[in-house]
Amino acid sequence: MSSRDTANVLWFDELHREDVNLVGGKSSSLGEMTSSMDVPVPYGFATTARAYQYFMTQTGLNDKVNDLLASIQDYENSDELHTACEQIRNLIVNATMPADLAADIEQAYADLAKKMGQTDPFVAIRSSATAEDLPNASFAGQQESYLNIKGAADVVNRVQQCYSSLFTDRATYYRHKQHFPHEKVALSAAIQMMVFSKASGIMFSVNVADGDASKIVIDAIYGLGEYIVLGKVTPDHFVIDKQSMKIVEKNIIKQPVQLMRLPGGGTKEESVPDELQGQPVLTDAQVIELAGYAKEIERHYGCYMDMEYALDTNTNRLWIVQARPETVWSQRNKHKDAADDEDVVDEADAKVIVRGLPASPGLASGVVHVIDNPKDIDQFKQGEVLVTLMTSPDWVPAMKKAAAIVTNNGGMTCHAAIVSREMQIPCIVGTKSKEVAATDVLKTGDVVTVDAKNGVVYQGKVASMLKPKSGATAVAGQVVAAESFAPTATGVMMNLGDPDLADKYSSLPADGIGLMREEFLWTTFIHEHPLYLIEQGHPEKVVNMLADGIAKVVRAMAPRPVVLRFSDFKSSEYRNLKGGDKYEPHEPADLLGWRGASRYYDSKYIEAFKLELAAVKKVRNEFGLKNLNVMIPFVRTVDEAQKVTTIMRDEGLARSADFKVYMMAEIPTNIILADQFNQFVDGYSIGSNDLAMLILGCDRNNDTVAHLFDERNLAVKRAIRHLIKTAHKDGKTVSICGQAPSEYPEFTNFLIQSGIDYVSVNPDMVKETKRNVAHFEQRIMLDKATGRGLQDPIDYKW
Repeated sequence: MSSRDTANVLWFDELHREDVNLVGGKSSSLGEMTSSMDVPVPYGFATTARAYQYFMTQTGLNDKVNDLLASIQDYENSDELHTACEQIRNLIVNATMPADLAADIEQAYADLAKKMGQTDPFVAIRSSATAEDLPNASFAGQQESYLNIKGAADVVNRVQQCYSSLFTDRATYYRHKQHFPHEKVALSAAIQMMVFSKASGIMFSVNVADGDASKIVIDAIYGLGEYIVLGKVTPDHFVIDKQSMKIVEKNIIKQPVQLMRLPGGGTKEESVPDELQGQPVLTDAQVIELAGYAKEIERHYGCYMDMEYALDTNTNRLWIVQARPETVWSQRNKHKDAADDEDVVDEADAKVIVRGLPASPGLASGVVHVIDNPKDIDQFKQGEVLVTLMTSPDWVPAMKKAAAIVTNNGGMTCHAAIVSREMQIPCIVGTKSKEVAATDVLKTGDVVTVDAKNGVVYQGKVASMLKPKSGATAVAGQVVAAESFAPTATGVMMNLGDPDLADKYSSLPADGIGLMREEFLWTTFIHEHPLYLIEQGHPEKVVNMLADGIAKVVRAMAPRPVVLRFSDFKSSEYRNLKGGDKYEPHEPADLLGWRGASRYYDSKYIEAFKLELAAVKKVRNEFGLKNLNVMIPFVRTVDEAQKVTTIMRDEGLARSADFKVYMMAEIPTNIILADQFNQFVDGYSIGSNDLAMLILGCDRNNDTVAHLFDERNLAVKRAIRHLIKTAHKDGKTVSICGQAPSEYPEFTNFLIQSGIDYVSVNPDMVKETKRNVAHFEQRIMLDKATGRGLQDPIDYKW
């Protein structure tokens, strides 16, 4: 057992995202950003799950807590749930913390003060449960956070209060409904330097209103961030386009109050100065800066992210104070229910009576039930439309029964919005900021239709809006036939490099990814030479960042197959990575030098190749994404194919029924000796660019001879036809991922006539190629049916 496993306290720069079991989701994420990213995070430390378990054991609280939990007969009975949870929290708060644990926390606080050059610094203490912030279940916000805390004794006391917050009504109820055993959850407390916020807020790397992955959403309020989650203030709302990094939507809200820190500790509510109430909380430049951090964090984690930030009063510096996986659209974007794609509403058919912010999309109709006080939630009935000022954790039992939820206050990241998205309930918030508050217009007993995709409430039941679509999409009052593509025997795959484009292109009618270029991940995300990172003691950076980028594409395309090509940089390209000068030779013709397979078994590079293999294993085994296959580039000899596949097998990546190993066919030897290469691979992908270059002896990067370079040359065609014939004899597949099918339809026709299994083209050519393939296949079938047979214009025989 390592010292980390027995420690009561760990510093942020000792932590990584894999340490969820040690310090919970929030603390491990703060550690990940501190230790592995270049984003501004206030420094601090975290108490460990081991410390919590030690506390519970030494105080003898485990049995008492289990007995009280066992006494709850009905978790839907809010009074019964509250009574048991309150007793548990009181037991934890009133217990005496073990002296050695208290001493460790006090010493860490003293060390933090020393590192920051301060005496008794103010800190924020945030609870971090070991089951929270997981991509498929959000426990965020269910435990307590304490701001503006000062002094070792108070820090210890607040950590103990964090422990008790593991058993708030909402957290206990949620774990029960999500089937998380209470004894499997532990509590870490993240203690970090306090940001003296003049503004703060929340941002998402996906538009949580509609799941648009091309957008970043930022909400901002004056003062401390607690009021944005509580819904006491409706925030400014910004939407930023990820590609252009431009603000495409801005909604500035008058904010009358803010939560501010007190000089001696603690917080209080204050009025926002009159001159600021109608002004944007953030400048455009600050919004774009935050969007850049959001984009970088999403890229690093490889999934949609939910983040919190703060703007420091003294330095005017932006800080990221929390980041966790977004839990709704990460699941829903691949499995949208019909409500997400409902027909566009024609507002002329019904009277709009309330408008607000579309916080959780969907359409629903029902009877309004206005509730002003959470003590009345037991009166709420299944299928009613909940209308209120704002929800809080106490409201969850009623919310889960609601057909839809409409609130006066709140923004896209308030409690009502977050919980509604988690429960997939249509929700509109912040109606007071639009025209009129919902509670001023809607009365108990009214029948309404809630269009939470567009943020409007209609009077009465508008049946036409609620009907499911039937194969067509309504656009501006017209019915447009859905685009369709005929099935083809020849697969049409897609080439892709940038994982950020995976979601955008996943809806194309491609049969999978025929070529995912790993090089893009190195130049865009990692930036450092793998051998340099190994020397620096950070090989895990390669594994994690490769796995995250690969997984983003594989998830987006699932269950369709994705073929990842292992790294195929030339030495000059590797040299451009940080630290590369030390490891890369200077080659006069690096296109023909140390690249592809020749690197993988070389003693100077094999450890770097093993990191690539570890990333593939992580995606397949840890992430469970079995639709990932791999491809070996630039294999010069049969012996090289044997050496590389042996390394792969020894590292746990042997060919199997659900794991295919392909080889690029881009060197004449691959064609001439295909019968021997067959024993080591499941198939080939023709790299027509390099193959044409090496068959014609024509440097494809040399403008002087560019006019001679042509994949349609008869010699290239004969080679391709020979490969297909030889591969098929042993049951191997053949595809092509070069440029030719994207540029020349007639070349695609030749490939189909030659019996190729699939073609892989650029995204902008997928639809056209799909139609071309269908057309060419129909012609071939017609020729056979009429007895004409195939009449090749040129003899392709070897």
